[in-house]
Amino acid sequence: MASEQRLKILHLLARPADHFGDQWSADPAEFGVCMTLIAEALGVSQPTASRHLDILKQAGFITVQRHMKWSYCKRDETAISGYLEWLRVELGVVAEI
Repeated sequence: MASEQRLKILHLLARPADHFGDQWSADPAEFGVCMTLIAEALGVSQPTASRHLDILKQAGFITVQRHMKWSYCKRDETAISGYLEWLRVELGVVAEI
């Protein structure tokens, strides 16, 4: 979460059909977004994007699956919600009712 690029990836993957609707190889909302398209959206090289995506995967915020020769990324909403809840508790934030 300490990287603007990683936050941007999570933001883009929150609405994949809006940001990657031209992906032809698989439905971006159902299957995930090709790593190549994520790199293009960030304006970075594929190795740089891969490093950011690997960190997000290790943190559990995205899942990655292979299809043919490409890797596709999708947000793990359950993990993200769990992290936000943990952060809320750690910071002592009282939920509004």
